[in-house]
Amino acid sequence: MKIYQVGGSVRDMLLNKKGQDNDFVVVGSNVEEMLKKGYKQVGKDFPVFLHPETKEEYALARKEIKTGPGHRDFSFVFSPDISLKEDLKRRDFTCNALALDLETGEILDYFGGRQDIEKRLLRHVDSEHFQEDPLRVLRLCRFAAQLDFDIAPETMDLVREMTAAGMLRALSAERIWKEFEKALNFKGFFRFVETMHICGALKELVPELDKLWEVPEKLTFHPEGTTGAHLILALKKASASSALAKFGVLMHDIGKGVTPENVLPAHHGHDKAGGPLVLDVCKRLKIPNRFCDFAFLSAVYHMRFYWLHQNKLGKQVNLAEIITQKHPSDLEDFILVCRADFFGTHAKRSDTERKAFELSAKRLRLVYEKLCLIKAWQMPGFEEIAKDETFALKYREFKLNRLKILLEEKAPVKRPS
Repeated sequence: MKIYQVGGSVRDMLLNKKGQDNDFVVVGSNVEEMLKKGYKQVGKDFPVFLHPETKEEYALARKEIKTGPGHRDFSFVFSPDISLKEDLKRRDFTCNALALDLETGEILDYFGGRQDIEKRLLRHVDSEHFQEDPLRVLRLCRFAAQLDFDIAPETMDLVREMTAAGMLRALSAERIWKEFEKALNFKGFFRFVETMHICGALKELVPELDKLWEVPEKLTFHPEGTTGAHLILALKKASASSALAKFGVLMHDIGKGVTPENVLPAHHGHDKAGGPLVLDVCKRLKIPNRFCDFAFLSAVYHMRFYWLHQNKLGKQVNLAEIITQKHPSDLEDFILVCRADFFGTHAKRSDTERKAFELSAKRLRLVYEKLCLIKAWQMPGFEEIAKDETFALKYREFKLNRLKILLEEKAPVKRPS
C-alpha cells in the first residue's frame, strides 16, 4: 500500500500558490484494507475514503470505463494491480497529472506536466480519455481563467472537434452553470468566456452571447470592432469585481445580437431586447435567481446610467429604486457594470466623458442615500391618508419634494477647536 498526493495541490505547490484541498490516491490497496485502517468510506460506485484524523479524501487507484455520453456515465475498476501511472493517465491535463511521493518528497511526472507548468500551458494527457468526458471542455476554459495558462494547439484542436460533434449537449444545465460559477470567482473570467468562444463551446451552450462576435460596433466608440471584442474588454475591466458584477457585465449587451440590422451599429433598443434573452438563458441553464435578477437589471437599465446627473430628479429616483428594490448592495455592483461597459474599449474617453460618468455615479449614490431617509409615516397627516390606489402617487410626490430639500441641504461646517 502506497499513498501519493496528486492533482491540483501538487500543481499549485510548483506554482508557489496556496492550494485548496489536498487529494490522495492509494496504490496497492483495496476497500477492506482501507476500512481496517480506520478510513471511512463515502460513496458506493466511486469509493472515496476519509482519513480518520484529517478527514481529507483518499481514493483507490482506478481505471474508468465509458458507459454513455454523459459526464457521469462511467464505471470504475479498482484493483491493487492498478499502477499510479495508469491512474494518472485518465486525468485531464498534464499539470494535474502529477504525484508527490509523501515518503521521499519526489514529484512523479509521467506526462510532462512540470514542463507544461513552466511554459504555462494546458495540454491534455490522453486524447481517448479526454474525449470520454465532455465536461473537460469547460474545465479547460475554467483553468485558462484560473491559472492564466495558454492552451496547447493540439488540445484546442481536440476540444473544437468535441464541440463540433455536439458532445457538450450531454452535459446537464446544473453542471454547466457550476463551471460558470467557479470561473466567475477568478479575475481571469474573461479568459473563460474568450476560450469558450474560440473553441466553440459558447456557440453550443450560449449562442446568444457567441453571436455578439458577429455584431459590428461603431468604430468611433469601439475601435475593437465587434460587440464580442468589447465584451472581453469590459470583462477585463471588471476582473476585480464580484462574481455578480462580472455576470452582469457578461449579459449587459446580449440584446445587441437581436436588434434590427437597419439600426446597427447604433443598437437602438438593445437594452429592452436584452431582458427576455437574459431570462431565456437563465431558465435554460437553471441559473440562480440572484444572478438572473441582477443580469436582467444590467441588460435593461445600464443605458439609463450614462448622463444620469443631467436627468430630471424623477428619473434618477426611478433608477435608484429599481436597482435597489430587491438588494440594496446591487447599487455598487450596477455601477461597476456600467464602469466596465464605459471603459471597456480601446477608444480613449475624453475628460468630459469621464467627468460625466463620475458625476452620474455620485448622483445615483446620493439619491439612494437620501431616499433611505424618507419614510411614508413622515407624510403630513399620514394616519388620515386613505391607503387606496392613490396612496402610491401621494407618497411619490412627497418623496420627490422631500428629496429636493434633502439634496439641497449642506453638511454643517465644523468650526476649528
